[in-house]
Amino acid sequence: MTIDQLLVYFFGACALLGGVLMLVARHPMRVALALISCMLSLAGIYAMLGVHVVAVFQVLIYVGAVMVFMVYVIMLLDVRDPSFTRRFSTLLVPGVIAGVLLLAVLAHALWRGVFAPASTTVSFGLQQFSIAFLNEYWLHFELTSVLLVAAVV
Repeated sequence: MTIDQLLVYFFGACALLGGVLMLVARHPMRVALALISCMLSLAGIYAMLGVHVVAVFQVLIYVGAVMVFMVYVIMLLDVRDPSFTRRFSTLLVPGVIAGVLLLAVLAHALWRGVFAPASTTVSFGLQQFSIAFLNEYWLHFELTSVLLVAAVV
């Protein structure tokens, strides 16, 4: 395993952790910081895959838009609200149970070989998807991000 693969796995784990923290955090500022860390991790994945333009757009558009969102949160929310005194949501325990069950089902499916392709001639894996996405559909992805930033503004 090369350092590039290790970095992609590291950034993937950081993005997953940021996504989980977005779901369980109670305070809007913590959610926004988790979203920023998730988006920066995705930019790191794009950079490690060699798509530097998408990585730069990820940082400029998404992370920049989230920073503006954080400023609005600071200005508009009353941090003395008693609902923000608890650190985590009341849905934390059911969410963790559902996540553990999902991981158990995925591990069982991998153990039984459910994800193995039925035929070697009809196989569309992650590498083929990545190549098709980054070669053909990257413009649609970036136009959608510009549309989302315009909607935020």
